[in-house]
Amino acid sequence: MNKKVFILVIIIIIILGIIFIYNNDKHVNLDNEKSEKNNINNVISNEEMVAMNIVKVNINNHTLDIKLEDNSSANAFLKRLKENDVTVYTHDYGNFEKVGDLGFELPTNDENITTEAGDLILYQGNQITLYYDTNTWNFTKLGKVQNVSQDELKQILGKGDVTMTFSLSGENIYLKKQ
Repeated sequence: MNKKVFILVIIIIIILGIIFIYNNDKHVNLDNEKSEKNNINNVISNEEMVAMNIVKVNINNHTLDIKLEDNSSANAFLKRLKENDVTVYTHDYGNFEKVGDLGFELPTNDENITTEAGDLILYQGNQITLYYDTNTWNFTKLGKVQNVSQDELKQILGKGDVTMTFSLSGENIYLKKQ
């Protein structure tokens, strides 16, 4: 009888071990799936950035995100960027902006506004301006630089002339801020 009880106990231990391993593997797989889903949910492709109306501008080897406005001017600019990058040679004006000729016309949606540091403005339909300080005038707002302070923007823009290249690309993958 002792031998039968011993074998029965061994069988029960083996069955419990198999159940434990199976449940543990299932739990680990669920954790991995949750982790993968979280990572996937935090990754944004270029296409999603465009859908969110976010474009890139490269200035002095710094790439900044610009969230475009929801107006016909910004939509026309975005359409142009889907065709090719846009490079603008800008100069300092009034110690509050960098301005340059786009080389083409965009529709205007002018309104009297006071700019803030980081505002991307269309002026007279063919000039693009990146403000690093305030100014009040009739402008069309195209967008706003994201996550850069006024001091950081001034440092990136530097003194004098600067080349700005607007594009839809940059990094292939961007991470959402949590």
